[in-house]
Amino acid sequence: MAAKIVVVGSFNMDLTTYMERLPRPGETVHGRRFVTGPGGKGSNQAVAAARLGAEVTFVGRVGMDGFGDTAIQTWQAEGINTRYVVRDSENATGVAPIFVDDSGENCIVVALGANLAVSPADVDAASDVIAQADVLVVQLEIDLNTVAHALRVAKQHGVRTILNPAPAAQLPESTLALADYLTPNETELETLLGSVPDDLRQAVKLPQQTLVMTAGARGARWATQSDSGDVPTYKVQVVDTTGAGDAFNAGLAVALAEGKALTDAIAFANATAAMCVTRPGTAPSMPQRAEVEALMEKDKR
Repeated sequence: MAAKIVVVGSFNMDLTTYMERLPRPGETVHGRRFVTGPGGKGSNQAVAAARLGAEVTFVGRVGMDGFGDTAIQTWQAEGINTRYVVRDSENATGVAPIFVDDSGENCIVVALGANLAVSPADVDAASDVIAQADVLVVQLEIDLNTVAHALRVAKQHGVRTILNPAPAAQLPESTLALADYLTPNETELETLLGSVPDDLRQAVKLPQQTLVMTAGARGARWATQSDSGDVPTYKVQVVDTTGAGDAFNAGLAVALAEGKALTDAIAFANATAAMCVTRPGTAPSMPQRAEVEALMEKDKR
């Protein structure tokens, strides 16, 4: 039976320019190529989870515009349940201008639009499907009160929760306490705590919580209050790092939903992210399950 994943989150239309190097403040540089494509942290995670074989439901909002049409078409093409997506007549679909240099580094500006109107009522409308999920995943490109409410609803139904605290933001302890798995990168963890402790166990505030910190080419570090470890990633040719964190979170959610042990789930998430960075774009770069498994088989630990 397929893993059941509910993603409450954002859709942004990515407007991506590829260039030799990123501009300095006040500088104009020439871009080599411009492409548009579906993105947004929540949507990327939903697309990746679906391609990994999960049964995925997306809860969010898009505008009554062409970008919103693209969002719906994208999700339906991936087999994602869009019953709980609201078409918002008052707010435009979110957009994300992205700049990517020749080394694969990126700079992103996000105008969230309809994403900020995702409400606790939107979550409540999807409570039945949340109750039946194996894992609920949320990020921080929607209203933070709605993030907390989604986590609370999942916990009330005994559903495991993944909080991806991205983009970086400070969160109240009450929200953090609702996450079974907290998945920041180093910058995001520093924003949450003020600093990153050498011993990650010190960053875990609750006995039932697991911290998984992504570290790019170094893989991921994990910690509970009593244990910690490192899981290396897979060596690939990096083309574009945009969306790597989203791929990781989707891989982690699917692997945990399928019953994999923590380190095995993180290895699967690392492989998902590694495949993502080998091609340009965000949602289009999310890998199929067969690709992830082939990479893991090729580079057995």
